[in-house]
Amino acid sequence: MLSYDLIRRWMHTALGPLLGAAGVAYFLFHAVQGDRGLFAWWQLRQEITKAEALHQTVSARRKDLENRVALMQPEAMDPDILEERARVMLNMGYRGEKVILLPPDAGAEKDTP
Repeated sequence: MLSYDLIRRWMHTALGPLLGAAGVAYFLFHAVQGDRGLFAWWQLRQEITKAEALHQTVSARRKDLENRVALMQPEAMDPDILEERARVMLNMGYRGEKVILLPPDAGAEKDTP
């Protein structure tokens, strides 16, 4: 009977701290591994960094295209742009001019999707 009372007393004194430690361990695990934990936060930060870099690339390309379109407007036609487009569209050049043809993907940027 003495050992039963000793075990019972030990259970009463140890059960609270054990449950508390289990609860703390549970919440710590989910704070690190959970859907909104540290690992998910780090992964989200990496995705945001990639998206910002892609946004800068696309914005620069868009500004370049907007500039080229603005130069081709009838009100402010740039003769160099007009000549370049005419050469490309008509596949013609000046007499005695040497033309170097590049592969179609040589002007494309490598990191754009």
